[in-house]
Amino acid sequence: MVQCEMCGAETAAPKTIKIEGAELEVCANCADFGTEVQTGGAASSGSTKYSTGGSGSTSGSSGSAASSGSSGGRSTSRPRRDMFDEMEEIVADYDDRIRQGRESAGLSQSELADQLNEKASFIRKLERGESLPNDTIRRKLEKALDVDLVEGGGGGGEEEWSGGAGESGMTLGDVVKRKD
Repeated sequence: MVQCEMCGAETAAPKTIKIEGAELEVCANCADFGTEVQTGGAASSGSTKYSTGGSGSTSGSSGSAASSGSSGGRSTSRPRRDMFDEMEEIVADYDDRIRQGRESAGLSQSELADQLNEKASFIRKLERGESLPNDTIRRKLEKALDVDLVEGGGGGGEEEWSGGAGESGMTLGDVVKRKD
């Protein structure tokens, strides 16, 4: 028996679902909260009441059979991608890296702000960890200070997170209250 990673219930047949980029092993009751991950060649719709998928539905194909020639085949032949898989994560110590990069370049906060065409108060907030840089500012900072602000530094050999429910015994279900 496996423990559901959302509610903590024991289940003999867990399902692998994806919720906001995280793959979880859950019971049948919690499977509705995400998109089921395709294993092998199974052809299920992958759509749930909580997914934000496009118009890849197969139920309304009777009225638009002629117009769905090229776009309809494309949406069914390719598995749906999660937008969170493609997002780059900013490192936890981004504030220290920005400060150290600025100091090693011999720049003050206002000089760096002028160079990036940003406000000095925003640079101060970044260095204190009070604000996260968006992608545009992150790229500017990386180029100006020669620092890496994303996980893995652009490398492809990132390690997958293996969970941790075995270490502490807590699951998402211990923290979150479900509204049914």
